[in-house]
Amino acid sequence: MPDILRYLTPTILFALVLLTALFCLFGWYWSLVRNSRGLLPHILLQGGTGVRLPPKPKFSFAGRCHPMVRLDWVLLVLVTAVYAATAFFRLGSTTAPTSFLSCAETGTSVTVSLTEPVLVSKLWYYLGLGTGGYNLEISSDGEHWSTLWTRTAEDGTSTEYYWADAADYAPGYHLEQNYDDLFKWLEVDPVNDLEVRYLRLTARVDRGPLELGELVLFDENGQAVDAAALSQDESPLFDEFSAVPEDISWYNSTYFDEIYHARTAYEHIRGIYPYEISHPPLGKLILGLGIQLFGMTPFGWRFMGTLFGVLMLPVLYVFLKNLFGKSIVAFCGTALFAFDFMHLTQTRIATIDTYGVFFILLMYYFMYRYLTLPAGTTFKEGAPWLFLSGLFWGIGAASKWTVIYGGVGLALLYFIGLWFKLRDWPRSQKDEPAVLVPLGPWLVKTLSFSVLCFVLLPAVIYVLSYLPYAYASGDMSLANLLNITWDNQVYMLTYHQGVHDTHPYESRWYQWIVDGRPILYYLDYQENNMKSAFAAFSNPVVCWGGLLALLSTAVRMVQKRCGRGLFIVIAYFSQLAPWFFIFRTTFAYHYFPSILFLVFALCYIFDEWIELEPEQGRTALCVTTGAAVLLYAAFYPVLIGLSVPRWYTTNCLQWFLSWPF
Repeated sequence: MPDILRYLTPTILFALVLLTALFCLFGWYWSLVRNSRGLLPHILLQGGTGVRLPPKPKFSFAGRCHPMVRLDWVLLVLVTAVYAATAFFRLGSTTAPTSFLSCAETGTSVTVSLTEPVLVSKLWYYLGLGTGGYNLEISSDGEHWSTLWTRTAEDGTSTEYYWADAADYAPGYHLEQNYDDLFKWLEVDPVNDLEVRYLRLTARVDRGPLELGELVLFDENGQAVDAAALSQDESPLFDEFSAVPEDISWYNSTYFDEIYHARTAYEHIRGIYPYEISHPPLGKLILGLGIQLFGMTPFGWRFMGTLFGVLMLPVLYVFLKNLFGKSIVAFCGTALFAFDFMHLTQTRIATIDTYGVFFILLMYYFMYRYLTLPAGTTFKEGAPWLFLSGLFWGIGAASKWTVIYGGVGLALLYFIGLWFKLRDWPRSQKDEPAVLVPLGPWLVKTLSFSVLCFVLLPAVIYVLSYLPYAYASGDMSLANLLNITWDNQVYMLTYHQGVHDTHPYESRWYQWIVDGRPILYYLDYQENNMKSAFAAFSNPVVCWGGLLALLSTAVRMVQKRCGRGLFIVIAYFSQLAPWFFIFRTTFAYHYFPSILFLVFALCYIFDEWIELEPEQGRTALCVTTGAAVLLYAAFYPVLIGLSVPRWYTTNCLQWFLSWPF
């Protein structure tokens, strides 16, 4: 019991109210199901007479794909535009240092002199590529120099900087440039202030090229000094004063895994062999398009992910309309995904998960379009859908391995659908002309073409995605490309199997499905009891309501022999089930692909609500969606890092102590 109580907060009342409302909604739904004729016994007794009902239908995916109408396009544009406005708001700074002091080898040194001395109270510096450190020395007269050193602070847990005479000492290189600090602004606040007129920087290169973008001096009043205006020498250390931000935060620096993926995208652009090779390259190549458009700035490296997050919505809307045929269901389902917390947070960070989810959505959409074709359809009619499904499966797999999990579900649906088609293939009668599609040739063509679409084409895409590696190695031959590709697969498998370090925000799959432990990406306590933080987790309406909807969909799938329900359940578990057997360190964002199919499950139930009770069903649908939108608005500050009073997060948003904001 104490273990349970420690997770409780006064704000748990919000969670209890929402859970009660969701259980009441689904209780009402099941009462409608029980009272409907769809679940009456196979033999209905009326007045003592057995009335035989039609036999239950066989499982089948075949059916109508409902077309888009004018209203659909209006609703699609509306939800996409509203979400896009919230997604691109304060995405990241459009400015950052772009000229760098580049040091190719240890010992490289540069000296800068100013026209007048400046009493320096602290320093900021912006890091580019490379790892190593700098020995920073300052002087007021050009003869007596003081070096930046570090020591353990009096509290015994932190490090403090100070200036001291460095005569007869080896260089300290205490201005560090570590792999997890690249493309960030960092602050150094020495305990003693000194006058600076001459500055000397000497590099230690661990992994080159070692690049330093900007060095900012602050005077005794804490004001940034435009050193370029005082410098007697042109130096890339002081040439972009306009790019210096007012404060250091996620808005102008990399955070979490951006330190890997944004950097790798930039390395590909520059033809440098990447530091991070733990994921396939294509997602980072896509990420790099934003950098090429907007520069190596926070907005640039986050742009493509956010754009793909926006583009998911039109695809999802069309998918849901094809699936259920009701504009209100498609609109509300798209809104639920648009205003899911993880969809926002995860697409605004410059990592590769967004691209995986986007291509999972596309590959399932085109597979569904193929599965709905009735038995007897010509090979020519089905081939485009198979090709597109295989194409996006290949692109997705070359972006992130989690798409391969979805490929298992895709394969299962394909073979189940193939069996359904073979089972239902129309056969001509003796007295009918033979105008039907021959089964044998159709089967041979379909299987052969499927191997091309789902094996050969993805393999080619996957290997070609490694061309930047081959280019950076200086050998573009096919043999080298294949060797690099193979070696990287071995490395990735070994790497991911070995990720077992503990992390304060790690979580397991059984915590994901109940929003048990979000991953905190950023936290900054500020003055006046303000804070800035954001975390990745799901909207409770989508997470909890979606779980209830998924369980309900699974039951109804069996009761109704429903192919749509089977499609949703397989797609969901193909993304989640592999994590049952993965024991490496995992986080809440690994649930992102599964959340997509929670929305499908909710829409399945929405559709039944309207079928069973049209007026009340529409009301329940709108209320559920409205609740999700309200929560999105309430939690928005802790999804994008806006500064808010601490009392607001503590008294309104921290429903459980395991929610770390």
